[in-house]
Amino acid sequence: MEKKVLGIIGGVGPLATMLLGEMIVKRTKAKTDQQHISMVITNNTNIPDRTTYILDRSKENPVPVMISDADKLKSIGAEVLAVPCNTAHSFYHDIQQGADIPMVHMINETAKRASQVGAKRVGILATTGTLTTAVYQIACQQVGVQPIVPDEETQKLVMSVIYDDVKASHPVDFLKWQQIINKMNELGCDHIILGCTELSIVKRELNLDATYIDSLMVLAESSILACGYELNN
Repeated sequence: MEKKVLGIIGGVGPLATMLLGEMIVKRTKAKTDQQHISMVITNNTNIPDRTTYILDRSKENPVPVMISDADKLKSIGAEVLAVPCNTAHSFYHDIQQGADIPMVHMINETAKRASQVGAKRVGILATTGTLTTAVYQIACQQVGVQPIVPDEETQKLVMSVIYDDVKASHPVDFLKWQQIINKMNELGCDHIILGCTELSIVKRELNLDATYIDSLMVLAESSILACGYELNN
């Protein structure tokens, strides 16, 4: 398969963007610099908040900014797009329609991974925007996995971890996180999808086990394959 250049529409959030680049390098089968994927990355922190727009359409629409970034990436050689933001995939079709190169579908790939690892009842931890558009719920149902979403109080804790801890560059509040997981266990979840890229930072900080399906790692691996490279062992 022909090797392709990966373009990452980053800044959504900034730390997740940097972590995605690191994951791609570590998961690519390569022994020299020249065997790694060529990547071009924007880290545009001016992209409007995706959840804010989903919950209030009078706010600034992030899609035109993301399409503009896709055009910039293409102009400097990108042939495949990756976006390290689950909530942005609520606008996948709009972004893909505006961009002139294919974009890896992070949410569909993560739902497939849940099915591949044998998940039956999978908890969805994501932003309120992502849950509101039901993109994960639909993707999971399409692959035969039952999606379980948090109750209102638990979702407030999830949003606090995402915005008050990770996006604010603070350590993850372990007690807050434990409350979330206890509740999802009560709901009978056998796996948890970390459906927000900020939660990939939580996985690293707290050294979470394999029952947590990391959407950012799935995006990294899917991007490697989409660009014609192999995964290492």
